[in-house]
Amino acid sequence: MDLSIAVILLQDGIVNGAIYALLGLALVLVFTVTRVIFIPQGEFVAFGALTLAMLVEDKTPATMWLLPMAGSVAFLMELRAAWHNKVWTGVFKSALWCVMVPVALLWVIPALAAAKLPLWVDVLLSMAMVVPLGPLVYRIVYQPLAEASVLVLLIVSVAVHFALTGLALVFFGAEGWRTPPFVSGNVDIGLGVWSAQSLFVVGTSLAMIVALWLFFGHTLYGRALRATAVNRRGARLVGISTTMSGSLSFTLAAFVGALSGILIAPVTTIYYDTGFLIGLKGFVAAIIGGLASYPLAALGALLVGILEAFSSFWASAYKEVIVFTLIIPVLLWRSLTTHHVDDEE
Repeated sequence: MDLSIAVILLQDGIVNGAIYALLGLALVLVFTVTRVIFIPQGEFVAFGALTLAMLVEDKTPATMWLLPMAGSVAFLMELRAAWHNKVWTGVFKSALWCVMVPVALLWVIPALAAAKLPLWVDVLLSMAMVVPLGPLVYRIVYQPLAEASVLVLLIVSVAVHFALTGLALVFFGAEGWRTPPFVSGNVDIGLGVWSAQSLFVVGTSLAMIVALWLFFGHTLYGRALRATAVNRRGARLVGISTTMSGSLSFTLAAFVGALSGILIAPVTTIYYDTGFLIGLKGFVAAIIGGLASYPLAALGALLVGILEAFSSFWASAYKEVIVFTLIIPVLLWRSLTTHHVDDEE
């Protein structure tokens, strides 16, 4: 290996690490707020990328059917809760966001998909179809189990992962998809020649990380999420809705997952089950951060990306094994340095 190859591998590692950092931050966010190890995070990556790919090909993505289906189930659950509690104030709002808006998208999207729209419009349409699935999944699956143990929530997450993977196979088929690059050309930044698309991915990821930092530090909802992450019971005592916090955390996780899939779709072929492996590498980064530290998760993601890139050169057949083996020393170190604390609930 000479210096030029090392620079190329380093570039690949940084690009991959930027995506893993976003997913790792989303996993840490969901776990700290809801205690859910969100294994289906990778499925939002696949749904975002494949939905965009179909729109680019002027095909109507079957993803549009998932939103009204999930919305109808969520609305029926809200209706049942309103009937049980004899409180009807939020029923119209639930009907609007869970039924009316998804049905409207079901009517509008086929016409928009047939039109040859700019790439950025297709990106917005993809996000509009995928991101709302986050809070709907929380309402249908996790909100009724909000007080369950972490182990139960983990088992449920595995079930949700398999369900979404099966739906992805039905919606998109087994073939792989790619999208055109957002930017083309190469840029010489002194440390070698980078493709403009790679710089776009890294720059967008950094911008998203900064935006999340500003959101958590300087907005009311961000501070509510931080308070819920620190102490769920204390947050409820001061008037913060943990249900709202959970729904918002899943919305952000779905947004990050869909955005990550859209960013990597031009540089790698995405299959219906590709998101699972990508999400697992983000999970490795989150484990390095102890499922609690955002900076450590970001640094862990960069380490995972670089390790994967160099492993693919030296031992491509074992690169996944090498990456996931990284969990073992991290878990050993944390088991020796972390004191057990009983769950507050």
